[in-house]
Amino acid sequence: MRPEPGQVLHFSEDPTITRFVPHVAATAQQSEAYVWAVDYDRAPDYWFPRQCPRAMAWVTPETTEEDRERIIGPGGGLRVHAVEYGWLERMRTVELYAYRLDARDFRSFGEPPNAHVAEHEVRPLGPAERVGDLFELYEEADIQLRVLPTLLPFWDQVITTTLGFSGIRLRNARPAPVPAPAPAASAASAASA
Repeated sequence: MRPEPGQVLHFSEDPTITRFVPHVAATAQQSEAYVWAVDYDRAPDYWFPRQCPRAMAWVTPETTEEDRERIIGPGGGLRVHAVEYGWLERMRTVELYAYRLDARDFRSFGEPPNAHVAEHEVRPLGPAERVGDLFELYEEADIQLRVLPTLLPFWDQVITTTLGFSGIRLRNARPAPVPAPAPAASAASAASA
């Protein structure tokens, strides 16, 4: 599910939206009210249930071969998205919808652009379209979907690389496990050392 030329998309679990009104999201880092949408390249960032935490990384012209091998790894593709095991069933069953919007109503947001925003009410070009099987979308787009116990150790690695990256709803991720303390040496083994 990607926008056609001249369009941007808004993803939602609500198939009944008839107009989008600018608002300040509870998680917003800016105080301006916007209607948010994504373009062709960023649409896969939203092939998830809304509250699902996700960490994503992709190859850019600046990406080193070492970083590509370490994070993307074998298996083809130029992009990897990671989710937690606890979200797999929700990804299988979510009813996700896309709204096609006229790109002329929007301007790029972020550097590099990672979204598109409108500062006025926007109406969809048609009814909501069911996105369908999310796993099928990933396969068709040649995007690796990695499943992890928790995203945070992966995220901590990704943000130190030359890859492009994005994390969404990471506040919903499971806490990273606390490393177990090393076993204490017994008195007998300490004496023999």
